[in-house]
Amino acid sequence: MRKIYILLLPVLLICGMSCSKGPKNSGNSGNVTGNQGVDPPSGSTDGVTFINGGKSAIFNLYAPSKKSVAVIGEFNNWSPTAMKNSVDGNRWWVQVDNLDPTKEYAYQYLIDGTLKVADPYTHKVLDPNNDSGIPSSVYPNLKAYPTGSATGIVSTFWYGAPAYSWKVSNFQRPDPKNLVVYELLVRDFVATHSYKTLTDTLNYIANLGCNAIELMPVNEFEGNDSWGYNSNFMLALDKYYGTPNDYKAFIDACHAKGIAVIQDIVLEDQFGSSPLCQMYWNSAANEPAANNPWLDQTNMHPAAVGYQMNHQSAATQYFTENVMKYWMQEYHIDGYRFDEAKGYTQTNSGGDYNVWANYDASRVALWEKYNTYMKSIDPSFYVILEMFSVNDEEAVYAKQGMMCWANLSTNGEQATMSYNDSGGSWDLSGLFYDSWGFSTSTGNVCYFESHDQERLQFKNEQYGNSSGAYTIKDLATGLKRDEMAAAFMFSSPGPKMLWQFGERGYDISIDDAGTGGRLGDKPPHWEYMQDPNRHHLYQVYSDMIRYKINNAVFNTTNYTYNLGGAYKFIQLLGTDGTNVEIVGNFNVTPMNVTITFPATGTWYDNLNGTSINVTNTSYSTTLQPGEYHVYSNSLLKL
Repeated sequence: MRKIYILLLPVLLICGMSCSKGPKNSGNSGNVTGNQGVDPPSGSTDGVTFINGGKSAIFNLYAPSKKSVAVIGEFNNWSPTAMKNSVDGNRWWVQVDNLDPTKEYAYQYLIDGTLKVADPYTHKVLDPNNDSGIPSSVYPNLKAYPTGSATGIVSTFWYGAPAYSWKVSNFQRPDPKNLVVYELLVRDFVATHSYKTLTDTLNYIANLGCNAIELMPVNEFEGNDSWGYNSNFMLALDKYYGTPNDYKAFIDACHAKGIAVIQDIVLEDQFGSSPLCQMYWNSAANEPAANNPWLDQTNMHPAAVGYQMNHQSAATQYFTENVMKYWMQEYHIDGYRFDEAKGYTQTNSGGDYNVWANYDASRVALWEKYNTYMKSIDPSFYVILEMFSVNDEEAVYAKQGMMCWANLSTNGEQATMSYNDSGGSWDLSGLFYDSWGFSTSTGNVCYFESHDQERLQFKNEQYGNSSGAYTIKDLATGLKRDEMAAAFMFSSPGPKMLWQFGERGYDISIDDAGTGGRLGDKPPHWEYMQDPNRHHLYQVYSDMIRYKINNAVFNTTNYTYNLGGAYKFIQLLGTDGTNVEIVGNFNVTPMNVTITFPATGTWYDNLNGTSINVTNTSYSTTLQPGEYHVYSNSLLKL
């Protein structure tokens, strides 16, 4: 589900920059009339194209129906240089000469003589209200804002920007069926909120065994202290986490450790400081203008927060594909997680979430188009959708190699707390792809926790069930319940995801008032790893992740499960003769159960180093509350 940004507003207002939807026009610098009917030179792209070794640059802006466009910047003392209009009237361009290739320049576009905007294709912006909040330790030698010459956000270009030399050129992405994704927010994972520190802590994630990291949005967003979903410049890296080369070094280091990097990205909407909003804006109605090439005047679904992009528009599709290509090629990323993918629709569902989730043929066609485009650039690229539509629609995406988020947070919470309310709320059957009607295990990414969901351990401590001396509210008991949930999640076939620090029983509520509420900074609590019970949970996560990745049986299509009752089990039969039996008692009282093993003999209990002798395939035993086992007929490989 989407995030609510109201809580972020006070932070931005304190910084002097409103996160309100309506863009503000800059001062009047006079009307400049461009020359008509001349197309930009062949090879010039959107934004800035360097020629003559960086001594010249061609500026190219898509701005149909505008009467005049000029470029202003440090290279012309902020005096308008008129831009030529293309033959079809949609583009404005000009070549600027006598540039210093070693200098970083700030610039804006002056539209119709009154509106100043930054370049929507810029790779870096300067923000007069927020850049002061970025420490030099995170972004050294940040160019100063041109105070006195410009107002509002400005773009920059720099021919001689320091290049990055990639070290890893042969990275092989993990097979999607073995994908274990670690979702994190740079701001909260390391106190320095920097790529440099994040790179230094990669061993923590590598030792856990995860083979992919999913970063919450890193492109430029409004303000600094944010989850990043309030996007405004889609091709610029947000400076709050570090420099472009710092980010590239992080990705390079991930690849060196066998870890893929997936970017969470928001192309469903834009916020008011985006040039896509500002260039075509109806100030009287405080909404995008009717002739906006990219944005709808009215949001089409009930979870809309910013201004919705019209993905049926050719201009939006062109822009979106350029954004996709840029990060893929410039930063060598391995996949996207598309926020609010269900919102890529022009079917107006009003306030009805059920209507919004209905099969939408136009949405399907659009995602087929985008998926084909991305795979044409990189065939093994991961495409993950936050869709939450009806199963029939998600099954179409699964067949085409896309993956949809599968939110099992409620089920996981109820199971670890030991509550089965009406409707079978602790049923974990959704861990298996056939329960969704899918024919492939790679169609969904299952998880119990995400940035949008409450923490399992917080729920255990606050609301956990009890019987006699056994209480889930006890820290050690709750953590053992988390272990049991992890054993079941990672045993089911297909990609899985965990949200940062769930592997050590993070128990600060998502809505904790003391840390600023839902969007507030959450402390990483690295000291949790000193607690033996939390460290053991981490070890169980690590073992289960490695078992999943290193043993083919966890991708078998020959399986049996019953995950609806208090006694839950999964049986996996491998083609190589390896068989696995996972059992667990999610009740708060002991249970006499019969485990149906596929064969007699010695069965190894992989998580505690013991074994049992099974003389009858119907094996009767008593499971204590919260007791679980991962049995196999041969020791699993770590």
